[in-house]
Amino acid sequence: MSYWNRETCQPTSQYEGEITREARILALCDPHDAYNKPLYDGPLPEGSKLLAVGSTLADFDNESIINQDPNVIFVSHPNARGPLVELLNKFPSVEWVHTRSAGVDFIASDGLFSSPVQLTNAKGMFSSTLAEYCMMACAYFAKDLPRLMRQKNDVNWEQYPVLEIRGATLGVVGFGDIGRSSAKLAKAYGMKVLGLKRSIPESFSDPYCDEIYDMKGLVELVQKSDYILIATPLTEQTRGLISKEVLQQCKKTAVIINVGRGPIIDEEALIEALTNGDIKGAGLDVMTVEPLPKDSQLWKLDNVLLSPHNMDMTL
Repeated sequence: MSYWNRETCQPTSQYEGEITREARILALCDPHDAYNKPLYDGPLPEGSKLLAVGSTLADFDNESIINQDPNVIFVSHPNARGPLVELLNKFPSVEWVHTRSAGVDFIASDGLFSSPVQLTNAKGMFSSTLAEYCMMACAYFAKDLPRLMRQKNDVNWEQYPVLEIRGATLGVVGFGDIGRSSAKLAKAYGMKVLGLKRSIPESFSDPYCDEIYDMKGLVELVQKSDYILIATPLTEQTRGLISKEVLQQCKKTAVIINVGRGPIIDEEALIEALTNGDIKGAGLDVMTVEPLPKDSQLWKLDNVLLSPHNMDMTL
């Protein structure tokens, strides 16, 4: 399978070849989402046309849209699961559903998977920026950035020892495109990289991965890792994958970094481990509930780096 990757490909406004079919697009999105402005405002490539933008079936249920036989649905609304199935039932002319995100868990349903439409995602689109976040999170804890900021605020010149990232081990749970991009940067820092994949081809060999494990090797991977990157998609198999039992196998100096999806980690068990000092810290760009509730203990923990699921929102 081939896919577009920001590290190796460049976007282009030039398209070659004959247009064989017009793309008539419904955008199941927030109409005020600034990140979709290129779609909303255009211009779109020749042979494509945006018919309507909305977040519910009612936004698309009018004769002018129905008569144009839409054949593409672009999805970025976080609550799109139900409306998407309704649109597929309403518009049997739809052949293709594309998500703006790499993850498709927010639209996954029996109704979608039983339909004949082609489903694609944005795999490769966000890998480089999430890899940069991974290394930033490593540095945040290795150099104790919170202490630096406190000392600056207190006008306090006090030297303290820091950790080297070079020589540390990064364990990558989900050695896909995001995981591999992170491993590439980690290697530039001089780290050892352990990878975990659901299935490993017999011919697997990667210059950015020193050791590769299948799912049975999760415990061994976390036991060996100083930094543990969660970059796997959310599925029924990965929900709760980083459980209390897995966290108990981590080094006390380990840092968990999650750029996958919040429910992959047992959040209550993570909070307990962070509070008790069972692990050193966590860098979280995704949470179980988003926006993160104001009463979540994660806001109050000094050993947690939080970002509002925006480390892929590049300009």
